[in-house]
Amino acid sequence: MDGPANSSTTPRTVEEIFKDFRNRRTAIVRALTSDVEEFSNLCDPDKDNLCLYGLSNGTWEVTLPAEEVPTELPEPALGINFARDGMNRKDWLSLVAVHSDSWLLSVAFYYAARLNRNDRKRLFGMINDLPTVYEVVSGGPRQIKDRSSVDSGSKSKITKQSSDGQLENMSRGAGGHEGYGEDDGEHSETICGYCNGVYSADEFWICCDVCERWYHGKCVKITPAKADSIKQYKCPSCSSSKKPRQ
Repeated sequence: MDGPANSSTTPRTVEEIFKDFRNRRTAIVRALTSDVEEFSNLCDPDKDNLCLYGLSNGTWEVTLPAEEVPTELPEPALGINFARDGMNRKDWLSLVAVHSDSWLLSVAFYYAARLNRNDRKRLFGMINDLPTVYEVVSGGPRQIKDRSSVDSGSKSKITKQSSDGQLENMSRGAGGHEGYGEDDGEHSETICGYCNGVYSADEFWICCDVCERWYHGKCVKITPAKADSIKQYKCPSCSSSKKPRQ
């Protein structure tokens, strides 16, 4: 059989390896969120050991592991189907997500074995800018903030659509200064913290300054016009959190 994890072209550069990682990750996120019913049905506990593969073409599949030993690529967790009916569904999906994160990293750094130290560090930085599969599936906030956000103090990051259809990313400080930095590509795999929808360039998005999660403007009822007047944005979840006593 043509192994599920195989790729017709082996990625070699940092950008190629990151693209491969991103495509596999997107596929797994989709399997555990929007395609979760199909995924669950395929994980029949009466079948042999099954694995969840995210493929480099952006699709996913649940199938038996590769037969060759040693395998061409690191293999994902074996037997994910056995725990389907013995655990709470959310806990089971979170467990699959954690194992999938480990597998995605192992594949990426298998390809990165011939990169130098600086390139490996850059690759990990690019990977770490994306939420983990576990964070998306469990809905938990990211624990690590972007360094630029920490260094710049209280800044509200707002993504808004310009007149030519391209997205502009702003960092708005307390004094109202606007600086343009990140490009569209950095957000191509961003997941909405409310609906788990994947980033699209024709939609308005906004980032919470507290938990650093991104949201569709329509999901949190924020329009581009309203965003212009916001100095520091808090998502509904962070806004409803109990404030500490003074």
